[in-house]
Amino acid sequence: MEKLNETFVREFIFLGITNHPQLQFVLFVTFLMFYLLNITGNLSIVIVVMANHGLHTPMYFFLGNLSFLDFFFATTTVPKMLSGLLFDNKKISFQGCIAQLYFLHFLGSTEGMLLASMSYDRYIAICNPLRYHVLMARVVCLELAFTSWLVGSLYSLLHTILTSMLPFCNMNKVTHFCCDIKPLLKLACADTHINESLLKIVTGSIGLSTFVLIIISYTFIGTHLHRIRSEQGRSKAFSTCTSHLTVVFLFFGTSLSTFLRPSTKDSLEHDRIAAVLFTIITPALNPIIYALRNKDVKMSLRKLFFNPKNFLRF
Repeated sequence: MEKLNETFVREFIFLGITNHPQLQFVLFVTFLMFYLLNITGNLSIVIVVMANHGLHTPMYFFLGNLSFLDFFFATTTVPKMLSGLLFDNKKISFQGCIAQLYFLHFLGSTEGMLLASMSYDRYIAICNPLRYHVLMARVVCLELAFTSWLVGSLYSLLHTILTSMLPFCNMNKVTHFCCDIKPLLKLACADTHINESLLKIVTGSIGLSTFVLIIISYTFIGTHLHRIRSEQGRSKAFSTCTSHLTVVFLFFGTSLSTFLRPSTKDSLEHDRIAAVLFTIITPALNPIIYALRNKDVKMSLRKLFFNPKNFLRF
């Protein structure tokens, strides 16, 4: 039987981060700076990895993938959020919301798996260097990257389809600055138990499994480094891992706590803050973290910006 006075939602309204006009402008300027830093840093790394033949190695192949992903990951949410902060344009169509949800989870889950692939690359490079070029051959790198993107796409497609099938009746105010699963489930006028269970089970399985694989890789790396007697050799080997470890803890520390915690009013507020970290700040900081700790990347970036003619001769 058709319900009386039931109107289905055709657009959503983001409540955003704050309604205070002065604070909105401050946040707009701050997030715009981070977004510009994201664009400049990540696209620069993609360019130097593609153009510099000296960086055509597995480690930089995955770094290029990560930078490419981080650029689009932030672009999925930041421009719309900036528009809402500056022009108070906080409306998004139902179709636009579902598309944003898909790319948010597609790129986010793919990043977690790429970080796991990068940890495996570091494990092989440090613990089995003589067979590195065999175990991390070009075809293996392509397979690892392709699997990461494919699984991320399928994972996101599952949640996107299930969320899009829910009826949204009269409530259309999203307690967030973007379309995410948990805030949308709160607005659905139907039982969302299956959606919430799958979110915990599937997201938890992918997130925790990739994080555990990273921990296992670095456990073997740590054990191997402990056997190296030379302090210089030990620090040189570990220096290639510190950037990756920093990015891992920044990403997983915020994302896992967001999706595995029960959905309550307080948790949704925490999720908004965490989303700022892993969709805006972390993608902008990643290229800085890698560039500051990597001599090859720093040298390539200097040539790109200060001596482009020589850069093109690499």
